[in-house]
Amino acid sequence: MSNPCREVITLQLGHYSNFVGTHWWNLQDASLSYDPEAPLGDIQSDVVFREGQTLGGHVTHTPRLIAMDLKGSLRTLRQEGCLYDPGKDTSAVTWEGSIMMHEESPPAKNSFLEDLDRLDRGEILAEADFYSSPQPHCSAGAAVSVDTVNSQLARVQKAYRLEGSVKVWSDFLRIHLHPRTISVIHQYNHDGEAHRLEAFGQGEALLQGSVLEDLEDRLHFFVEECDYLQGFQVLCDLADGFSGLGSKVTEMLQDSYGGRGILTWGLAPVSHPNATPVKDVYHMLNCTLGTVHLANHSSFFCPLTLRGGLGRRPSSPTAFPYLTYDPSLWFHSSSVLALTLDALTLPYRLRTNSIPMWQLADTLAVSGRKVVAAYGAVPFPMMHGSSLPDALSACADSLPWKPLSACPELGDGRCYGQWTTLKGFEGQRLISSLAPGIKPPTPLHSLHSGEDVLAAYIRSFYPTAPLALQLVSSPSKLTPPFPQIFNQSVGAQGFLQSQSPPPGSPAPMVSSVPVLTSLQSGPSLGSWLSELQRGVSAFDIRRVAPSFLSQGPETADYEDALEQLRLLARCYRDDSGGVMHSSSEEDDDD
Repeated sequence: MSNPCREVITLQLGHYSNFVGTHWWNLQDASLSYDPEAPLGDIQSDVVFREGQTLGGHVTHTPRLIAMDLKGSLRTLRQEGCLYDPGKDTSAVTWEGSIMMHEESPPAKNSFLEDLDRLDRGEILAEADFYSSPQPHCSAGAAVSVDTVNSQLARVQKAYRLEGSVKVWSDFLRIHLHPRTISVIHQYNHDGEAHRLEAFGQGEALLQGSVLEDLEDRLHFFVEECDYLQGFQVLCDLADGFSGLGSKVTEMLQDSYGGRGILTWGLAPVSHPNATPVKDVYHMLNCTLGTVHLANHSSFFCPLTLRGGLGRRPSSPTAFPYLTYDPSLWFHSSSVLALTLDALTLPYRLRTNSIPMWQLADTLAVSGRKVVAAYGAVPFPMMHGSSLPDALSACADSLPWKPLSACPELGDGRCYGQWTTLKGFEGQRLISSLAPGIKPPTPLHSLHSGEDVLAAYIRSFYPTAPLALQLVSSPSKLTPPFPQIFNQSVGAQGFLQSQSPPPGSPAPMVSSVPVLTSLQSGPSLGSWLSELQRGVSAFDIRRVAPSFLSQGPETADYEDALEQLRLLARCYRDDSGGVMHSSSEEDDDD
């Protein structure tokens, strides 16, 4: 059934969160259609986009977004954007004497941003006919449609290899932002060694005075224009001082907008530039305190990272069988997380049969278990021209998804709740097409709906766990400059090819991809939380990182947070009263 548009406001807090968010918004932009005659898609874009008008009267769609970052993090991007730029107004200049202007050269733009500027000016990048659109994508003086921008960039897609030129998230941002979107925190620097936002207490202390007033003003602007605000999706850096800022932001949202959903995703990169042993300790402390406080103030909290763990010595980064991404590149790792986040956030963004944020949270965050873990198969391993039973039967020995929260599954079939989403099977069969009289090769081939097939497959691993699932046919569309991180087994539509290209030949340009994701609440999270708590408790913070507590939290608050984390881990005991963890140390605490 069709649903009213329940708006969502997105907050991105921190540089890596803005990396992931930029990829995520680029994916949403690729699915936008400005053609009123086109059939409606599966996703209701107005949930996260707002409609507006430029000063020239052109209709625009911009994210309902507040993005916070530090001084020096924008490079070529103007904080106020260019959609509503009236041009330089010299009418107020009354000085008649000589004027000397000193202007600093702006940072150089990469090839992708230069092409975007040309499209904004209405220039043609390749031999193609422009057509006018009543709803332009670009600046006030341009009349270039989204479809034209996408098709133009697709023609020159092979020219974009931005791995060496992406320094900040705005280097690959393909959409225009509203003037109230970007909030720069000038008290701390993005680059350099001085004035860095490195500790949880620094972030906590930020949300007061002018920073708080600025955030409240931006929130009120976006909230007041919503008719049916369902809640907030918060992307927050977990390993630096933004974890402290995020804890205060989510607390403010909880106090000011009670009853709305607050789904918080804690983002952590695989590696940090210029890492040192002391900084590694800071990262672990920030992740620990952030997990406790963000979970307390959110409907649910889900860490998202491709690290092997959040401790000082994580195992190898998450490996996907059909990806060739570089875990050390934020441009790459954030693109993988954005693809999975595109599927994870689908339940409350669908045009029909959508699930409100609060219902998604209530399904998973039961009995105080407000931390959930994410898993994903990127891409979902489905052969081109095959069926869903074929694809699932091919990986019957093990689930195809990999950990996205540094939390491996225990593999013992126990789970308190699970929400699974399969996105992007467009053009493929969901059930078997065996001729009458032929015996089905597996029980999955005898089922009569895609939902039944997927449910039966998952229940073979989790026979007693509550399960909710959704299947959405439209794929995630990969438009420039999404990195080409797929190996040669993946075809142009993201499905596996029956025959790989000859050795040495270039991999096909992947333009869309199917993704399978799972949000879980299960005993494995008890082990994960206990390990996090024990890792921090194992050293004396006053000796190892004495300056961490210099700006807060107080020692008593820090110790209280560790106790809260220990109690949170105990919420994930199994129903029989046993403790699901890998060490006996937790037993000693009881």
